[in-house]
Amino acid sequence: MNDDRCRNFELGPIRPPSEAGSILLRLTRNCPWNQCAFCHSYKGEKFSRRSVEEVKADIDTVAVIAEKVAAAAQTNGTPIIDRGLISGVVEETGFSEDSVRQVVFWLYHGMESLFLQDADSLVMKTDDVAEILRYIKKRFPSIRRITTYARARTVARKSIDDLKLLREAGLDRIHIGLESGSRTVLDLIMKGATPEEQISAGKKAMEAGFELSEYYMPGAGGKAHLEESARESARVLTEINPTFIRLRSVVPLPDTPLFGLIRDGRWIAPSEEDKVREIKLFLEALGPVTSIVKSDHIMNLIEDIDGKLPEGRERIMAPIDRFMSMQQEDRELFIIGRRTGRFRLLSDYRKSMDLEQIRRKIMESYPNLDEAILEILWNYI
Repeated sequence: MNDDRCRNFELGPIRPPSEAGSILLRLTRNCPWNQCAFCHSYKGEKFSRRSVEEVKADIDTVAVIAEKVAAAAQTNGTPIIDRGLISGVVEETGFSEDSVRQVVFWLYHGMESLFLQDADSLVMKTDDVAEILRYIKKRFPSIRRITTYARARTVARKSIDDLKLLREAGLDRIHIGLESGSRTVLDLIMKGATPEEQISAGKKAMEAGFELSEYYMPGAGGKAHLEESARESARVLTEINPTFIRLRSVVPLPDTPLFGLIRDGRWIAPSEEDKVREIKLFLEALGPVTSIVKSDHIMNLIEDIDGKLPEGRERIMAPIDRFMSMQQEDRELFIIGRRTGRFRLLSDYRKSMDLEQIRRKIMESYPNLDEAILEILWNYI
């Protein structure tokens, strides 16, 4: 086997939850901005662009592993997910077990989606990205969706022709972190983009024919800017009218600049209930959009929030209204149950002696529930 086939393919650290079934292909390493106060994913890491040749080599490596796994499964009559089959492919090819497992997982999901990493793939030259996209399509005819993260400022600086070129080459969906539509909040969290750039990027992406996921971050402005962030975010997203509006509740991690803002008294962490109230304000302030609203992340308190506007508004608001109408003790018990893994959805909530005992212990050990929940979230992340 030649050297190209003996190497493993490179993986970045993160991808959206909606890309759980995707194979990951790294075009850039880390983040070209890397200053957002809430983010810890790339801190201390240097940004770099990979060459087209490097990326193509990784595509070839994934293809070789997929061929080897499929051939082994057919020969042995063994399910693709069998551990013995994975070990056999690792032994035969010299690829790492992690690389083989990644491809096996992708095969299990039908080899239908691929996600371009890391934080801002489109910062590469448009022609280079287009060449990579075409090569992906050539090597993997089964792929139905290719997606990527991109910074709003990067997309805003692209011409419509460039974006259409990428769309025609095979890029289907762009994920952009709006976080907030408030200039005050964007400056506070050091997002490196203005509301105007967010609007420009979003409109361009939609005009070029992409599916667009915009990420709104309840709590990003802290307690002081809760209402402003909700209303301004609704204003910006109403102008964009993206395909998806995805909720990503803020969690101030100790190793981020946001935590430093807390120590300096410049940012007061919102409670779980504060963030729910902000989401309600945001949804009520949204104009006539046709977006799909998703609460598809473990850091969100209420994952039941899900539906398409405008027809699904009642369904989207129902779990929020239910939570806010609950007795204070029940709200606290649900928060505890959700954050300790007893529940995933609000619809799963049931009061129990177990939860009540945990609540009593928390109240005895912490000044308040909010501090306890923050510590639980830190340990989880």
